[in-house]
Amino acid sequence: MTIKEMRERQAKLVAEAREYYDQVNGADESRAKELEASYDKAMAEHDRLEKLIQKEERLAAAEAALDEPEIRTPDRNPRTPANDVTDEQRKDAFKRWLQVGVNGMTTEQRQIAERAMANIPDEVRAQSTTTTAGGYTIPEGFLPEITKSMKAWGPMLDPGVTRVLVTATGNDLPWPTMDDTSQKGALLAENTQISEQDITFGQKTLNAYMYTSKLIRVSYQLLQDSAFNVETEVIRPAFGERLGRIGNEHLTTGTGSGQPNGIVTASSAGYTAAVGGAISFDDMIELEHSVDPAYRSGPNVRFMFNDSTLKYLRKLKDGDGNYLWQPADARTGAPASILAHPYSINQDMASIGGSTKPVLFGAFDKYIVRIVRDMTMLRLTERYADYLQVGFFAFMRMDGELSDTAAIKHMVMQSA
Repeated sequence: MTIKEMRERQAKLVAEAREYYDQVNGADESRAKELEASYDKAMAEHDRLEKLIQKEERLAAAEAALDEPEIRTPDRNPRTPANDVTDEQRKDAFKRWLQVGVNGMTTEQRQIAERAMANIPDEVRAQSTTTTAGGYTIPEGFLPEITKSMKAWGPMLDPGVTRVLVTATGNDLPWPTMDDTSQKGALLAENTQISEQDITFGQKTLNAYMYTSKLIRVSYQLLQDSAFNVETEVIRPAFGERLGRIGNEHLTTGTGSGQPNGIVTASSAGYTAAVGGAISFDDMIELEHSVDPAYRSGPNVRFMFNDSTLKYLRKLKDGDGNYLWQPADARTGAPASILAHPYSINQDMASIGGSTKPVLFGAFDKYIVRIVRDMTMLRLTERYADYLQVGFFAFMRMDGELSDTAAIKHMVMQSA
């Protein structure tokens, strides 16, 4: 089913759901429960289709991002050029390394591995000369799968939502800031000297916090079984999803001390809901307008909240009976919206409740996600030899920071 066909199906489901929901008022208790169940069923199917659409769109964005030039920083151990090595050769070498380690690789595969290991830290690379352990930087051909897995657990690693920078090394990355919004030009009289007004510059630093997938052990039988898909069973679920979950969590609610400054933590207060434990149509309008108009246009301007908050917002109406939530437009391909703005579902955000921050709004491209380019996997052979198992774990480095706190604001719930 194409995205267009799924959007058309969603439109029909929304029409059905609204018909059910509008009939609830005035219906007896038994009929009301039946109508609400039909409503929930229709919207559940709508949400299932939305997840499929997002996966298709995110995969397309990830594939497009791989074709874009990468930001490079000075590298003390630059990777040896490998223009003569094809992606298929890299993949084959990587698969062989997973199955049997360095000693079981051909000379050509070892040479490819040595090039890949040029960016691995010295203490890890030193171990690769023994049969005990060895590091391998995952070939670029695997990156779309890793990216897809990571994005599936939250939108903070989605280049279509935040601004993602990929760097070659993990050196501190200074990010300049400037706030000149309080200044204006001046009327100048004839023969009058121009007054001076400096611009206030600032700086934020993007670090490279280390994250690990934790260790998994794989039996020799599975590794040697030709039917065993190493990429699918080891890389994608065990590493991509684990790193994606912790990455999205910290990029959302991280404290900024020893971990990324999460987008909720870094955002500024926009509006406090009028009633404790509840959000009204007017509250959403207030939050939208708490953000300066300069930040309210562009492809990355959106709301963000979790799925339970979306369910709540779908049922809000204005005084004329118009719904706050509008479905996707099958004709134009426009996504579902709140107050004409798209939204992203982030399950690491808090639900509606006392003193929580359940809704964000603003220009999300002002939140910078820094990823150090290569995910690296280590292979531990002798440590678990008596179990006839091989241990694997992966690590990567990332950070996140909001470059302009005026760009994204959150709603604060009153204490119930």
